[in-house]
Amino acid sequence: MTLIRNEDLIQSVADALQYISYYHPPDFIAALHEAWQHEQSPVARDALAQILANSRLCAEGKRPICQDTGIVTVFLEVGMDVRWQGGMSLADMVNEGVRRAYRLPDNVLRASILEDPVGARRNTGDNTPAVIHVRLVAGASVHVRLAAKGGGSENKARLAMLNPGDSLADWVIETLPGMGAGWCPPGMLGIGVGGTAEQAALLAKEALMGAIDIHEVRRRGPRDRKEQLRLEIVDRANALGIGAQGLGGLTTVLDAKILDYPTHAASLPVAMIPNCAATRHAHFTLDGSGAAALRPPSLAQWPTLDWDAAAGSRKVDLERVTRQEIASWKPGETLLLSGRLLTARDAAHKRLLAMLEAGEPLPEGVDFQGRFVYYVGPVDPVRDEVIGPAGPTTATRMDQYSDALLAHTGVLGMIGKAERGPAGIEAIRRHKAVYLIAVGGAAYLVSKAIRAARVVAFADLGMEAVHEFEVEDMPVTVAVDSSGESVHQTGPAFWREKIIEQRALEVT
Repeated sequence: MTLIRNEDLIQSVADALQYISYYHPPDFIAALHEAWQHEQSPVARDALAQILANSRLCAEGKRPICQDTGIVTVFLEVGMDVRWQGGMSLADMVNEGVRRAYRLPDNVLRASILEDPVGARRNTGDNTPAVIHVRLVAGASVHVRLAAKGGGSENKARLAMLNPGDSLADWVIETLPGMGAGWCPPGMLGIGVGGTAEQAALLAKEALMGAIDIHEVRRRGPRDRKEQLRLEIVDRANALGIGAQGLGGLTTVLDAKILDYPTHAASLPVAMIPNCAATRHAHFTLDGSGAAALRPPSLAQWPTLDWDAAAGSRKVDLERVTRQEIASWKPGETLLLSGRLLTARDAAHKRLLAMLEAGEPLPEGVDFQGRFVYYVGPVDPVRDEVIGPAGPTTATRMDQYSDALLAHTGVLGMIGKAERGPAGIEAIRRHKAVYLIAVGGAAYLVSKAIRAARVVAFADLGMEAVHEFEVEDMPVTVAVDSSGESVHQTGPAFWREKIIEQRALEVT
């Protein structure tokens, strides 16, 4: 019989969530570095370099890798010979650990969890509750696996009930392009197969807790059908040419992990959940000897890069930029922005458009004329920061608002991550605006370009309030130009053909 104090689980959860907020797993860094070394697409290589540079900055500064510090998912395996010292439930212990982690003054993490999801959607303020899965197992210890999963990648989860004779690999490859780039590739695919619909989804999420080891599988050869499928899926996925951030390139998927479970003879449930470029998970065991201790990784695991943001980039003065100037920008071109811009996400867009439709003036300080709007919900600042990590959010969620905003406010352009949908692209084309992307998964790096920040409207929305940022040399890429051409369409198409040509040459 093992006695484990409530406090030991609470503090271990808190410490682990802090740890994964700023330390990437070593296997992810190694795989990403290898992808950067082999990448031939200049714009994708630049994006990979920013993610790697951001990762090292976060490890050094102990600040979040991504502004979306995630919804916490916890898998608990509790030994049946464990007794607890204290009167708290497992859920209460885990949630108290989450609360401590997200409110830690030295490294505040963004609270993103909303209660009453189909009603008022009120922020709980401390990122609780976590999503908790518990198994009772033999033994006298508690094994914990936890992750902080961002909304951009979680929103790309897919579930299907295939026929028993259908091909799993075909389904993955047919499904992947439709997921867009909002999951911030390259990352890992978690795939669950079998059981029932909910079991497949659970297996997919659990698969993401594993380490990236596809290179080892390739080197020694597959041991079973699942490993054969993993190799097939990774190779076929990367042949799609989607590339880093969906810009077109050689690496879209770093690994694919598969977990399965026996299923009904008439069924083949499958689920796929991607992990983004802010892959965050940790594992620890409690045996009654105290709280878990996670050892900080050596900074030597991070590569030294020759990345220079200014190399080949056009400098843009946001105080003087004109519609004529933005008309000369081309998809895939890199820019460095300096000057003032405004921020707005889903909730702010909804309020702003309601005010415009009602004929009301916008709040004082919210003047979009000739300005850019950045889709971001930043982390609160600590120490001497003007703002915390402030990377972009997925832009397609704002497509429904774009036409009205462009028509009524004089906005020149928008900044977000991933592709725009047909409605967003048409609005950009109609109003001769532009859409730029910052790199998802490089939030702390982006924040280093923000010299001043202040809330100008809707402070009650918390991280979704409208801010004014003053930026200096903020790195972005032109994703949709004023004619409506999208690099998220042209880039992957070009690299898909290029990969086919390269493989044909290798065969001959």
